[in-house]
Amino acid sequence: MLHTLTGLARHETQVRKSRFLALAGPITSAEAASEFLQAHAHAGASHHCWAWRLGQQYRFHDDGEPGGTAGRPILQAIDGQGCDRVVVLVIRWFGGIKLGTGGLIRAYGGAAAECLRLAPKSPLRDECRVRCACPYPDIDRVQARLLAGGARIEQADYDAAGVVWHLCLPRDALPHWQALLADLTRGQGDFKVLDDA
Repeated sequence: MLHTLTGLARHETQVRKSRFLALAGPITSAEAASEFLQAHAHAGASHHCWAWRLGQQYRFHDDGEPGGTAGRPILQAIDGQGCDRVVVLVIRWFGGIKLGTGGLIRAYGGAAAECLRLAPKSPLRDECRVRCACPYPDIDRVQARLLAGGARIEQADYDAAGVVWHLCLPRDALPHWQALLADLTRGQGDFKVLDDA
């Protein structure tokens, strides 16, 4: 079973005089990952290496370290700890001693893995993607109910008729959401299950 984080986690370690600070947090979008990375940057640090995973989407960055020695080991730590919807930033302050390729991989991957191991986690719910069309007069009411019920809106496309949302919803609550949309839109809304989230 995959897990996500319930809040910010941090772990600090020293490797041959270099200081490594790993920070991890939950994300719901690529934009949220970027915001996390910007919010936790340290101006005086030597490197800001990171990785994130959001379902099938993932990114990683070595920030000047030799290719494959920082971002990829951080991503492997995310996967190895069974995490999803997570971003991990490992900040390095260079201590004057080069660590070599193997040393960097162990330092970045190890800091990320330990940070995630200690982090507060919760199991991810089984979700599926849904396309939901809603006419203009009902948008505010339906969106408020969706968000209050824990739906994740991945995309919103507006046209002359209203909005088409691409949502992630709990699989076991699909009949409830379909009935609720029909009720709130007086049968004018459209609800179609697309695929697994």
